[in-house]
Amino acid sequence: MEKELIARLHKNFEDFVRYEDGVEFWYARDLQNLLGYARWENFTTAIEKAKQACYSAKNETSDHFLNATKMVDIGSGTQREIADVKLTRYACYLVAQNGDPRKAEIAFAQTYFAMQTRKQELIEQRFAEFERISAREKLTQSEKLLAGIVFERGVDQEGFARIKSKGDQVLFGGYSTREMKQKLSIPEKRALADFLPEVTISAKQLSNAITSHNIKEKNLKGENPISIEHQMSNKEVRGALTRAGIYPERLPPAEDIKKVESRLKSETKKLPKQVKKLKGSQNELKQGNAKKKN
Repeated sequence: MEKELIARLHKNFEDFVRYEDGVEFWYARDLQNLLGYARWENFTTAIEKAKQACYSAKNETSDHFLNATKMVDIGSGTQREIADVKLTRYACYLVAQNGDPRKAEIAFAQTYFAMQTRKQELIEQRFAEFERISAREKLTQSEKLLAGIVFERGVDQEGFARIKSKGDQVLFGGYSTREMKQKLSIPEKRALADFLPEVTISAKQLSNAITSHNIKEKNLKGENPISIEHQMSNKEVRGALTRAGIYPERLPPAEDIKKVESRLKSETKKLPKQVKKLKGSQNELKQGNAKKKN
C-alpha cells in the first residue's frame, strides 16, 4: 500500500474521532465512507457481524455499539433524521475485521485498529505496573517511618520484626509472613511485598500509616503495646478489604516487582531510538510528498 494512502487514511480516521463524557467514538456513517462503502445497507451487514463477534468474545455489545440518530441536510434548508451507530475503537476494529478485505481502506483499517487497540491495552498494563511500583515505594517509606518511631520507643530490630510479622498474620487471615511466602512460592530471602498485588501492598502501607499515627497519638512505648496497636490497624484494614470481597491470602502472587522495574527501565531506554526512527519515517514521507509537488 502506498505511503500517501496510508498517511491519508491515518489522518482521516483520527479526524473523525469524537468524544462524549471523555469516551472516544466514531459515528458509523462516517466510518462507512472511510472504509469505502457506498451504500449504508451494505455497511450495516459488517456492523451486525461485528456485534456478533463482540458477543462471542464475551464482551457487552451495548458497551461498544450504541444506536443513535442524527439530523442531515436534504436541501432547501430542511433536515431529516437518519439512523446511526456510535462505535468505540474496539467496535471499529471488529467492523474492519468483518469488512470486505478487497477494499484498500478495509485492509488498512484492520491493521490500524488492531494496533491501536493493542496499544491501548499496553498503555493500561504499563500504567498498572507503574502504580504497583509506586505503591511498593510508598510501603518501603512507611516501614522506614514506622521503624524510626518504634526504635525511639524502646523496641529493637528483632522486636520490630515480630511486630511486623504479627501484623501480617492479622492482615492475611492467620497466615504468618513465612507461611504466606511458602503459599505463594516466594524465595525465602525475598520480601513478601515484592510479589503482592497492588491492593495488598497498599493495604500494608495503610496499616503502617495508621499504626505510626496512633503510636504518637497514644504515646505508646514498648514492644507489646505497639504490637497490639499494629494488629488492630491490620484488623481494621482487613475488615475494609473483606467487606469489599477481597481476601489478601486468597489473591494470586503478582510478577516479581524487580523484573517489572527492569522491564520498564529497558523500555524507557528504547524510547529515544523509537522516536528517532518514527521521525525518520515522517521525514521520508514529507520528502516524498515534496518531490511529487515539484
